[in-house]
Amino acid sequence: MKEILLRVDDLHTTFKTDKGEVQAVNGLSFDLHAGEILGIVGESGSGKSVTAYSIMQILADNGSVKSGKVLYKGQNILEYSADEMRKFRGKCCSIIFQDPMTSLNPVFTIGNQLKEAIKLHADKKGKELHARAIEMLELVGINEPERRLKQYPFELSGGMRQRVMIAMALACEPDVLIADEPTTALDVTIQAQILEEIQKLQKKMGMAVILVTHDLGVIANMCDDIIVMYGGKVCERGTADEIFYNSKHEYTKGLLKSIPNTTNMNQKLEPIAGTPINLLNLPNGCSFCTRCKNAMKICLTEPPEELFINDNHIASCWMNVKEALEEMSENPEVQ
Repeated sequence: MKEILLRVDDLHTTFKTDKGEVQAVNGLSFDLHAGEILGIVGESGSGKSVTAYSIMQILADNGSVKSGKVLYKGQNILEYSADEMRKFRGKCCSIIFQDPMTSLNPVFTIGNQLKEAIKLHADKKGKELHARAIEMLELVGINEPERRLKQYPFELSGGMRQRVMIAMALACEPDVLIADEPTTALDVTIQAQILEEIQKLQKKMGMAVILVTHDLGVIANMCDDIIVMYGGKVCERGTADEIFYNSKHEYTKGLLKSIPNTTNMNQKLEPIAGTPINLLNLPNGCSFCTRCKNAMKICLTEPPEELFINDNHIASCWMNVKEALEEMSENPEVQ
């Protein structure tokens, strides 16, 4: 079995606001194995990006990890000092942010920013540092790297800027790469190129990847395992095949119905009814119950437990319990 590089155990992250405390991540747990691509999927506000920022400890001033553990190779990084976290970021774990235009500093050249990222974690200077910067730009498929180093972010296209962000994240060859919606604001063709580039580099460097996205269609052919989040909690987790072809949570089914079906263009998209949950006022029961057309009374009052569908699939939905009980009543010999 592959080594567990990163283990998130019962993570709770909150943000203090004038109206109260927002429970952005509420009891999240997962394992990330070496060489694995893990997808975290959900709507805006489901807690995907906050999970990434909690791991990197780059939360806003009003945010904090209330409880839980983030274990990197067995060590709880939430107990690291500020100096230990600086060494962890970049060298052990790197992140690609959503918007490369706001993540890159507009007043410094690409070369200046890329070399700074390398200098922070690698003992390279002068020609050696310059050569490493060129090497990284070539690695992510940027043409004329010498020229690009002298340019400013506004002189590059969105796809090129995102490739620069990937180069900066990979410059110190981290064990774990977190890609936080890396294709946001890019057109479809460039999206495919960026995702293909990440997949190619992951295989070449052997690192583990956490891919955060709101679009299940984007990661259909990329991820080994997928976590579906809603309201700061895990709704469902399993292999890509299980999530796509044997989904067992009503929220996951809703997400899949909102993806265009290329084999049947006459099929209408079905949006998920209602509005996202208010994280200031979480329901007592299932987080998705107010938007679920199959919700039962128990869904309003009792949070569903995780139910093992099989060895590669877990879901937290009362519908599965109902179906299991119905099957047992119809077939008493099945216990």
